[in-house]
Amino acid sequence: MGSGISVFLIAVGAILYFAVSKVVDGLNVGAVGVILMIVGGIGLVVSLIVLAMNRTRDTHTTVVQGTTPVQAGTTVLQDGGR
Repeated sequence: MGSGISVFLIAVGAILYFAVSKVVDGLNVGAVGVILMIVGGIGLVVSLIVLAMNRTRDTHTTVVQGTTPVQAGTTVLQDGGR
C-alpha cells in the first residue's frame, strides 16, 4: 500500500467518523471510520519504513577507468582542458 492510498484511507475514515451522522442498520459508520484511519495509519508507517530502507540501500558507485576515485559527496572541478 503506497503512502497516497494510506492518506486517502485516513481522510475517508476521518470523514466517516467525524462528519457523517447517517445511521445505517447493522453498520456503525463511526467504527468503519476508525478502522479505516487505523489501517491507513499502519499503511503509512509501513510505506515510510520501506522507503527509508530503500534509500539507505540504493548507494551506487561508478568507476571510470583512467580517473582518480572521489569520495562520495565531493564536488569535482575540471580545468576545461588547459
